[in-house]
Amino acid sequence: MKIEIWSDYACPFCYIGKRNLELAMKGIPDSESIEVIMKSFELDVTASAQVTSTTPERIARKYGYNSQQAMQMIENVNEAAKNVGLVFHYETTRYTNMLDAHRLTKHAEGRGKGLEITEKLFHAYFNENKELSDPKVLIGIASEVGISEFEVRRVIESDLYASEVRQDEKAAASFGIRSVPYFLINRKYAISGAQPTVFIKETLLNILDEEKQQLELLNDGMACGIDGCSI
Repeated sequence: MKIEIWSDYACPFCYIGKRNLELAMKGIPDSESIEVIMKSFELDVTASAQVTSTTPERIARKYGYNSQQAMQMIENVNEAAKNVGLVFHYETTRYTNMLDAHRLTKHAEGRGKGLEITEKLFHAYFNENKELSDPKVLIGIASEVGISEFEVRRVIESDLYASEVRQDEKAAASFGIRSVPYFLINRKYAISGAQPTVFIKETLLNILDEEKQQLELLNDGMACGIDGCSI
């Protein structure tokens, strides 16, 4: 089974959805055989490389909320994260452009470190409130997974992997993906949004069972065995 996940590091539900998937997979037989691939999706390609507003201000402006409503939404997100074992400080996140973080993730994937650095980037943003457009932050995170400062600077001081990020986004558009997280399973089944762990587990088990039945039907053709032939 292959699961492709479109997500953005600025999206709280992408981190929560990722954790829900991981928890669901713990109850799946042979879950180690499930391939999880992260796909890039930028919620705002025009976002500045510097922090220009607070999270409460940004939410209030985007949704037309007053300050109290914005803080209530933030508290709800923090609580949703807590329910799956994550600690968010969503109210103090430092929102910036995420392209370099996505490009660094592509580089890490080539080193077999894609999922590892994805987790660390999400944690850095939502738990530690780091700016993911800051080269020093990216260098520090990359070093934790064994990627050198030289490699990081080579990526962020060039346009390396930008085309790969854009390819992910073009693929998202072709699939009609307009919001994240979005889980595409074997390019046939989809889960949209940060669905509960129980729902994800049931969905994955149903897909595995369905595809097993399909395989059995495909294999149930005319054959001969030691006891004779069947048609």
